Amino acid sequence: MATPLAVALGALIGLLLGLLGGGGSILAVPALVYAMGFGVEQAIPVSLIVVTAASAVGVLPKIRSRQVRWRMAGIFAVAGIPATVAGSAISAHLPQSVLMLGFAAVMVVAGGRMLTNQGPTGTACEIRAGQVNWRRCAPRSIGAGLLVGLLTGLFGVGGGFLIIPMLVVRLGVEMSTAIGTSLLIVTANSVAGIFSHLHAINTEGQVVIAFVAAAMATSLVAGYFGTRTNTARLQRWFAYLVLVVAAYMLLDTFILN
Repeated sequence: MATPLAVALGALIGLLLGLLGGGGSILAVPALVYAMGFGVEQAIPVSLIVVTAASAVGVLPKIRSRQVRWRMAGIFAVAGIPATVAGSAISAHLPQSVLMLGFAAVMVVAGGRMLTNQGPTGTACEIRAGQVNWRRCAPRSIGAGLLVGLLTGLFGVGGGFLIIPMLVVRLGVEMSTAIGTSLLIVTANSVAGIFSHLHAINTEGQVVIAFVAAAMATSLVAGYFGTRTNTARLQRWFAYLVLVVAAYMLLDTFILN
């Protein structure tokens, strides 16, 4: 039963990552804890493995379509990787209840962001004559990269649910390019998170392999279709799902335990 369930959950997370450039990873830890029976200390590194693999293959169609801003992804990664290592160190000293409560709070913020009408895109990275205004763009990218990296290390999330709004709304990147850039950033941060959490990986290899393989397959397929798909409605329904899961986590932390 565990392996088929791992395949189904991995496929869902890979699908969301491939289509939305993020968000699917925020369900990985709750899925591993509540559906698969993992402890949160084990769920975080396994989640990072899944997110890394799914994002790495999901970004390939975006690279082929030239829908990735490499320099911007590099800035995010340079800022985010040290923050991921720091977040991992902090996570190792926090009790499970605190981690789950913090994770639920992050999910509430993420769901709210997905439902909020963001309005017009920003202009910090506005392109003129084929050039990006890096004087305005770089400082905001560094700040966003630090925040995303910290959350990646703490909770095992890729951070795409924050990267996408930051790229589109704050920095003025087109949605299609933001998705590809986000997947590249998520991959880099998650790799750093895996190495920081290696000591906690102690679970069934077959289940993890099934989870990862399913996520990679659906992420790759979704990445191709995502270049032609209007994801606004999907993102709205996904936000509702995130809020429902967050509500259950809060209920479980404060009432059921």
